[in-house]
Amino acid sequence: MSLLTLPTATLDDAEVASALGRSVGLINPILDALAGIDLLGLKKRTHRLGASDDAVDKALDVLAWALNTADVPGTKSWAEMDLDARVDWWVRRVGALDTLLVAFPGVFGVIADRLPIQDLLGFSNQSIVLCAVAREHGMKDRDEQVRLLASVMCDRDLTALKAGAAAGESDESRPRDTTVVGRLWHLVGVARAASDELVKRNRPRAVFRYLGMLPGVGAVADYLGEYGALLRAAKEGQTWITQHTAPATA
Repeated sequence: MSLLTLPTATLDDAEVASALGRSVGLINPILDALAGIDLLGLKKRTHRLGASDDAVDKALDVLAWALNTADVPGTKSWAEMDLDARVDWWVRRVGALDTLLVAFPGVFGVIADRLPIQDLLGFSNQSIVLCAVAREHGMKDRDEQVRLLASVMCDRDLTALKAGAAAGESDESRPRDTTVVGRLWHLVGVARAASDELVKRNRPRAVFRYLGMLPGVGAVADYLGEYGALLRAAKEGQTWITQHTAPATA
């Protein structure tokens, strides 16, 4: 029997929306940078490879060719890709690369499972990919992206929540201990509630979670499990986007 009963708290829809809104506010500038930054004009150069015989230009052409081969946004190859291919790029290239970071704690085996860091990293990775997929589908409105993440990542329907709802609006009316100790105790409860939201995301299959408890090889198992979870999240996200996007009119 536990000697200490930890406090509990419940995050309402407005609080979840506010937290996800702040996340979306950080994610979109990152995606803008990935898609828009063009160091040395290499992306633009992919549209005119071999236009000069100058030695420096040839060297730059090699770098531009590498970006073009990787289908990086802004290159000629990217411009020639259809919607499905662009979505697939974000999921299977950017998402797969980021999953290396998500899986890294698995090196420590069962020790890493004692901390929520992998769920936090996995939640962040899936959120970034889902926002990128939404943008490719033309869904760039912040509130819509928040509703997407809430549905896929937290299993919450925020349709009835007013646009731009801020954390605390529905929370102010709750009775709360105003002492320092009381506030800290409540903060522990909120942290536990936030952790409960993280584990609602698509998670690795049970077999990968068990293998992930093993030191060393746990990182490999975690990678395979997290990548599979990312693919499921992306598929679920595309389904949600399709259902919530008005069909184009002629």
